[in-house]
Formats: sequence, C-alpha cells, structure tokens
Amino acid sequence: MSSPKANLEILPRGVQIALGLGLVALLAFPWVGTDFYTQMVTRMLIMAIFAMSLDLLQGVTGLVSLGHAAYFGLAGYALAFLMPQDAAVSLWWTLPVAVLASALAALIIGFFVVRTHGIYFIMVTMAFAQMVFFLFFDNKALGGSDGLYINFKPSAQVFGVTLFDLDNKITFYYVTLAFALLVYVFLRRLLWSPLGRALSGIRINEHRMRAMGFGTFGYKLTAFTIAGGLAGLAGYLWGAQSGYINPELMGFHMSAHAIMMVILGGMGNFAGAFLGAFTFEYVLHALKDLPTVQLFGKDISLGKHWQLWMGTFIVLVVMFAPRGLMGLAERFLQRKRAKAGVQDD
Repeated sequence: MSSPKANLEILPRGVQIALGLGLVALLAFPWVGTDFYTQMVTRMLIMAIFAMSLDLLQGVTGLVSLGHAAYFGLAGYALAFLMPQDAAVSLWWTLPVAVLASALAALIIGFFVVRTHGIYFIMVTMAFAQMVFFLFFDNKALGGSDGLYINFKPSAQVFGVTLFDLDNKITFYYVTLAFALLVYVFLRRLLWSPLGRALSGIRINEHRMRAMGFGTFGYKLTAFTIAGGLAGLAGYLWGAQSGYINPELMGFHMSAHAIMMVILGGMGNFAGAFLGAFTFEYVLHALKDLPTVQLFGKDISLGKHWQLWMGTFIVLVVMFAPRGLMGLAERFLQRKRAKAGVQDD
C-alpha cells in the first residue's frame, strides 16, 4: 500500500546499530554528565515524545498541523490545576487524566478539522490552537499571561510506598527515557498495524482509499486523537520537570518547533523524529550561546539572532538532505555498501 523506502519505515542495519549505541549512551549519560546536562537531555527526551506524536500526523498520515502545541500545553495546565499548592498528587491518576484531557481536546477539535484538506487543514488547526492559546492568555482565572507554578513533582507512591522519587533528577531522567521508549515502540507497532497501513494509504492517495471502502474520516480522527494524547504526555512531563507552565507552550512557535524537528530528523519512521528533536534542541542551545563579535566597528551578538542561524540551518538540511538526517544516514550507508561491493569485485 505504501513504499517503505518513502518514509524510512524499514531502518537499515547500520542505522539500527547506531540507534542501539545511542540508547546505550542515553542509559549511561546521567552517570557521566552534570546535573545541568542531565536536565537538558531530559528536556530533549520530552521534546522527542512531542515530535514523535506530531510525526504520526505529519509523516504517517500526511496531515500538517500548526496547532499541535495546544495539546502539549493543555496537559501541563491539567497537572497545574490538579496539583494543590501545599502537597504533591499521585502520578498514577494525574498522568492519565492529563493525557485523556489532551486526547479529548484533540478528538473534539479533530472532529471539525479533519473534514478539511490541504492548506485549509493547516489553517484551521492553527486557528483552533490560537483560540485555546488566547483562552488561557486572556483569562486570569486560568493563570493569564503569567502562567502557573507547579510546586511539587507528582508522587509515585503505591499503598504508601514510594516506588521512585521524581524530585531526584536522575530518577526523573530515567522515567522520561522509559516513557520515550514506550512511545517509540508503540508508534512503531502502530506503523505496521492495519491502522498504520491505512494511515499510510491515506497519506499517499486518500481518494483511492475511499474508493476501496475505507472510512478515511474515522482513521484520520483516530490518528489526530492519539497524536493529541501523546503530545499531552510530553506536556505533562514538561510541566513536572520545569515546575512552570504558561500559554507560550501552546503558541504557534512551539508547533513550528515540532514541525522542524520532524523535518530535520526525517518523517514517518519515529526514530527520525527522536533524532530531530535532539539535534534541534542541541543546535538551538549552541546558537543561543554564540559569542558577541565586532563587525564594522560595532558589537554584534550572534546569539541574539539565533532564529536567523536556525532558519539557515533548516534550509540547508532541506536542500541537501530532503529526507532528513535519517535519510542522509541511509544514503551514506548505501554509498558505503556500494563502494565495498565495487572493491570486492
């Protein structure tokens, strides 16, 4: 129904080995890195979950959403509202409630937006997200433009016994890594399921899928709802880590960042979204730390203009690696194998 090569659904063995080594590095990182970088990589893992959730829409189903951050922010606000000012609440019920809140919002909004196509879908998703953004931004009862503080990390107690302490940065890191891996495995399984095959068919030719008897509206709405719930998982973890949530996390720029992560890594295989999130966040950190230089007798802060350098970086990636970094890695491995074959002859 769809070409595996088109979306790198089948990862070359060399890429699989590289991903395995990357997992080993992630498992060992907290023991060799400082607290600052452990928290930074934790944030990258959260953004990887966010990017993978969008990839289900953009890379698999072919739906480009400019409002995906709305579900990310909603789960963070759900945690803030559920968390009292003087005590921690249980992870075991606040997490499902926050994720379900985001999924429900995606279901309601998706009921309207998946009826549209192309540029209209893009604009309607952005319009709904802006409505949610200003609902929180202009409403003091919901925190207003200042946002809300989350004073405690969720508690992971069972029958009075604490299984793990999320106040510990290393523990929080491994919990986030576990969630990221679970999301990746879930989405890879979904990719090869009948639902995933149908979504890939919709991306390639929705009219043909309808002619074959598939109810494309239901499939797209399902994908939209699942993606919203997974984005909510990322937003919940973001709120728990940062201890603060504000409307900017629902804004257009956050959705745009997720789109760039997906494009940067390579769409449709989820490992690309994972890699794209890490690369984007690292490059963003590096560009913001660029020094001030003297040019034409004036001091120019290169870091202040990081958006210019990031835009240039994304353009270069799109030009020279249109299938993202994962596609670039696959092309490199193919050339290496071809070169080895010539030498063997």
